[in-house]
Amino acid sequence: MQPCLFLLMKVKGGSIDVHPTEKALVVQYEVEATILGEMGAPMLGERKECQKIIRLKSLNSNTDIASLARKVVDECRLIHPSKLAEVEQLLYYLQNRRKSNGKGGCSPNLAEPKKEKRQIKPRDLTPFEGMEIDEEANINNIDDYVELLYEDIPEKVRGSTLILQLARNPDNLKELLHNETALGALARVLREDWKQSVELATTIIYIFFCFSSFSQFHGLITHYKIGALCMNIVEHELKRYDLWQDELQKKKKAYILVVFFLKKDHEKAFKKYQGLLVKQEQLLRVALYLLLNLAEDPRTELKMRNKNIVLMLVKTLDRENAELLVLVVSFLKKLSIYLENKNDMAEIDTIEKLASLVPCEHEDLLNITLRLLLNLSFDTGLRSKMVQVGLLPKLTALLGNESQKQIAMCILYHISVDDRFKSMFAYTDCIPQLMKMLFEHGEEPIDAELISFCINLAANKRNAQIMCEGNGLKMLMKRSLKLKDPLLMKMIRNISQHDGPPKHLFIDYVGDLAAQIGPDEDEDFVIECLGTLANLTIPELDWELVLKEYNLVPFLKDHLKPGTEDDLILEVVIMIGTVSMDDSCAAMFAKSGIIPALIELLNAQQEDDEFVCQIVYVFYQMVFHQATRDVIIKETQAPAYLIDLMHDKNAEIRKVCDNTLDIIAEYDEEWGKKIQSEKFRWYNSQWLEMVENRQMDEAEPYMYGDDSDLLERPDLFYSADGIIPSDGAISPEFFHTQNGDVIGQQTFAVG
Repeated sequence: MQPCLFLLMKVKGGSIDVHPTEKALVVQYEVEATILGEMGAPMLGERKECQKIIRLKSLNSNTDIASLARKVVDECRLIHPSKLAEVEQLLYYLQNRRKSNGKGGCSPNLAEPKKEKRQIKPRDLTPFEGMEIDEEANINNIDDYVELLYEDIPEKVRGSTLILQLARNPDNLKELLHNETALGALARVLREDWKQSVELATTIIYIFFCFSSFSQFHGLITHYKIGALCMNIVEHELKRYDLWQDELQKKKKAYILVVFFLKKDHEKAFKKYQGLLVKQEQLLRVALYLLLNLAEDPRTELKMRNKNIVLMLVKTLDRENAELLVLVVSFLKKLSIYLENKNDMAEIDTIEKLASLVPCEHEDLLNITLRLLLNLSFDTGLRSKMVQVGLLPKLTALLGNESQKQIAMCILYHISVDDRFKSMFAYTDCIPQLMKMLFEHGEEPIDAELISFCINLAANKRNAQIMCEGNGLKMLMKRSLKLKDPLLMKMIRNISQHDGPPKHLFIDYVGDLAAQIGPDEDEDFVIECLGTLANLTIPELDWELVLKEYNLVPFLKDHLKPGTEDDLILEVVIMIGTVSMDDSCAAMFAKSGIIPALIELLNAQQEDDEFVCQIVYVFYQMVFHQATRDVIIKETQAPAYLIDLMHDKNAEIRKVCDNTLDIIAEYDEEWGKKIQSEKFRWYNSQWLEMVENRQMDEAEPYMYGDDSDLLERPDLFYSADGIIPSDGAISPEFFHTQNGDVIGQQTFAVG
């Protein structure tokens, strides 16, 4: 047996005010509903704020306000008799208020992400051409308008247009919401007759669009399945557009063949096409706007995606209607933040169509297009497509447009991350513009986008040369040293890595850079200064003088100890490797205790390939000089470490180890035998493994005859380039990993 429940409702009157546009009073009140159990105990309660509109049709300049006030209080139980005087005052105000010219309007905003500083929104929808009507709608006549929906198409258009007038006033939406007959009739007419009249379809969708501008009404639209119907309508209209295009092309070809006879036919067809196009784009705009509002719900958006909304939107990019394009690109931008939608855009010609909109005279369309391109530029393939379709020079030109500069720079920054495209910037006027922006900052911090973009571009040799033209390098050095800006120094460091004229320009600044290396300076700034100096592999540079004048040897030694920041230690090692090319500097290092410190560091960082490779490269440079070679061979176990690393999984480490050991073997007989024995042992184990794997035929002769002959084969123990010139000219490029950094891709995106 089911328990007996009771519903208790309490109504509490609230404030009274005048309606902003109509001759009416607005009464606020509160309804409290409580469900009581069998014993009268409350089980569930809910409180809701409501309002009632009291329309005063008879109110005019001759109305007796006192009588009307008493009548309102008597008939409306929500107004307490004690508020009679207040009602009189409000009625007096209404009687004397000037009639507003405006009728009120529904001006919903586009449901865009709220993270952006500047939001580009489609212009608010207004009554379209052909939808005007002389008659003024009245909410009290709604039943008459619904009756028109059961007549022929012209009457249906008139009835829906009058209902649209009401729906455009937000105050009427709640009242329309409760009129299920009207909404049901509108949904039925749209479902049955949308193919018969574009005006009718546009008007009815517009009515539901007014509801869609407010999230609390989305359930109503879902209930009548208006979203799915709009998707079908958009798809159908896009197919019609394709047919129109084909027909126009046929008539155009015929016109070319028979100019005189078919000229009028072609002109007539084109005029008809333009008229149809205007109406169709009105319909598309209101339908897509409604769908965009509904897409606030991710589940609804997913349903749209499953029905190919991305393809429909991209096809619509062929249009020339700026307002429609702003809406379509805004919709695509909203969709692009999801991976699946972005992948859908990548599979079709989205970038090609967006490229045709850059640049354009419509400022809002240009801005929202750039924001969409920025979202898509996080994808490597789409960045490549942007370059292929010629967006690079177009975006560069926009750096001179103050309102679009920042967003264009962010896209260009993403393109510059890819090494394949860095060189292309040299063939635009991008770099001179960036240099100008850098110097215009004065002493203010440089924007992260700007300096990151410059750092990436400086990693290309031709770009670096352009940056150094005139007084470019001088200005960069002056600003960097004055502000102690590590990012600006990173840009300078990338410039310094390139051989040729740019590198030789740094000779004038070696002293300035060396002076920054000390314990009192910012560590990040010191790292970049060290990296820049380490890049200066210039034969005519007197490194001994630099080390002595700025007392750098103690600093280098002190920062080789474990516990120092890894980035700083690595730059110190690279710096030692560069300076060790000089014989006199090598002698200074031999006496300073730096070599044992490097051995300890090698032991501590043996799992880090970059550290290992750089330290081994330092040994490689040092074994060319007698002073450091004697310390390495006679006072340390460095050769033993090198022998262990001779078969490292890293090819670059193996290569530099082999070259270093070859030189050691030439100068020290004892270590030479050990190295030869290890190489033989390694070769022998490899040879035996090869024999087992191949399962050699018994009759097949051995590869090299008797084992005793192996010791007579020096090519097994020394590489072809075993004796390396003392100038170190063949140093592998890898060993100088200080040759520039590329700033990783950052999220300068919009949501």
